[in-house]
Amino acid sequence: MVAELVGKPYDPASTRYAPDDPHFDPLIDLAGMWTTELAERYLPIPGTPLVKYECLDGNLIMSPYEGSPNGYAVVELMALMRSPAKEANRPVYPTLNIALGPGPQRWIQPDINVLKQPIKGLTWVPVERLLMPIELVSPSSRRRDRIDKPALCAEAGVPFFMWVEIDGEDIEVELLQLRNGRYRPLVKVFSGERFETELPFPLAFDTAALIEPEG
Repeated sequence: MVAELVGKPYDPASTRYAPDDPHFDPLIDLAGMWTTELAERYLPIPGTPLVKYECLDGNLIMSPYEGSPNGYAVVELMALMRSPAKEANRPVYPTLNIALGPGPQRWIQPDINVLKQPIKGLTWVPVERLLMPIELVSPSSRRRDRIDKPALCAEAGVPFFMWVEIDGEDIEVELLQLRNGRYRPLVKVFSGERFETELPFPLAFDTAALIEPEG
C-alpha cells in the first residue's frame, strides 16, 4: 500500500505507487518523498487551486500564484530586460523548474529566470544554467522569496539574485551578487528612483514602470 511508504526513502527501482487506489492522496502519501520524477507523474494535483509547486528535500511546498500587481510587474520587467539580455546572449524566461540538486528532491520556480546560455526542450533546468532568478515577493511567501530562496541559490552558486516587492504605490528592488559564498547588495532602489546596473548585463529602468496602473 502507498500509505506504508510514508517516511521511507523513495526507490524508483523497487517502489510502485497506486494512484487508482481510492485511499491514495499524493499530498499525504508522498510527503517527504517528492522527486522530479514524481512531480512529472502526479503534478498538478487534480482538485487543488492553481499553485506553484516547489520542493525542498522531498517536501512539497505550494504557494498561490501572484496577484495582479506582481503579475503586471513580471510582464513589464521581462519586457524591459528582453533587449539588453538578448544582446548579452542571456535568455530570459518566465517561471521554470530549476533543479537545485544534489539529487532530484530540490527545485524552485522563480517568477523570472535569466539563464547563462540558451536551452531547448528542458523541463528541469539544472541550476548550473541559472544566472539570475527574479522573485516578485508576495505576502504569502515573503520569507521564502527574500530569505530562503536566496540562501538556496547562494548554496548552489547562482551568481546573482534579484527580488521586487510591491505594496500599493511603494516598490523596492534589490539586486544581489554572490561573493565568497554569500549574496551582497549590488543595487537597491525604492519608489521614484531609477534602477541601473552593468551586471549581469546593462539594465536601467524607472521603478514606476513596474507599478500596475489605476483601474
